[in-house]
Amino acid sequence: MAFLLRWWGRYAGGLVLTALVLTSAWILRETNGAAIRELYRLLSLPFQGAVEDQQALIQARTWQLEQQLAAVQAENQRLRQMLNAPMLPNFNGRIVPVIGRSSHQWWRSLLLGEGSRQGLTIGSVVVGNGGLVGRITSITPNTSRVMLLTDPASRVGVVVGRTRQMGILRGQLNQQVIVEFLEKDPKVQPKDVLYTSALSSLYPAGIPIGEVQSVELSDPTRPHATVILGAPIDRLEWVTVIPYAEPTDTPTAN
Repeated sequence: MAFLLRWWGRYAGGLVLTALVLTSAWILRETNGAAIRELYRLLSLPFQGAVEDQQALIQARTWQLEQQLAAVQAENQRLRQMLNAPMLPNFNGRIVPVIGRSSHQWWRSLLLGEGSRQGLTIGSVVVGNGGLVGRITSITPNTSRVMLLTDPASRVGVVVGRTRQMGILRGQLNQQVIVEFLEKDPKVQPKDVLYTSALSSLYPAGIPIGEVQSVELSDPTRPHATVILGAPIDRLEWVTVIPYAEPTDTPTAN
């Protein structure tokens, strides 16, 4: 018995430390780092600003609202021929702080300071001051991970507001994204505004995305345009989260 007590006194600290390390590694693996994200959120709380300053958010959202109005006017001209014209989404969502983003994932994702406990869900649409930002792809009780439009893996169905031509948007790790059109002659030009398409399965129709900067039509098999996003993806501090359920009928684009 004395031998066991001496052995325990000598090695107890190391055994406990080893057990803690192994347990922590197992928890991180099983939760995909959710515990670290929750801890990060708690540590960052003192550095988050107040939500009360709504005036700055309203002023910064002017471009987005102007483009939403333009889309409404364009749709009204077609209501007699299109009884099932899609309604623009309600942008009244929940304002949520951005609490973190990795330097090597800067244009791919960001972390929000609220999660399922505050009512957020996977698939919710994220809008910034100026237009669409992305969508929530993973969630914990108090944090949410957002996949950004600028991620090369992102695909969004879009429509040109002026001509109603359809295309597919993909990110390229900066404020400019590429839109590949579905027609050989999309009749698009610089300054045209793009919106989410009614054919999108992951986003409601009519959310402003950005303006066409340049058009490349020399290759008829791949007509495309470079688009500047309306939302400042590289310096987001607050976003609006809009609940959205993926349609169950026959969407053709994300």
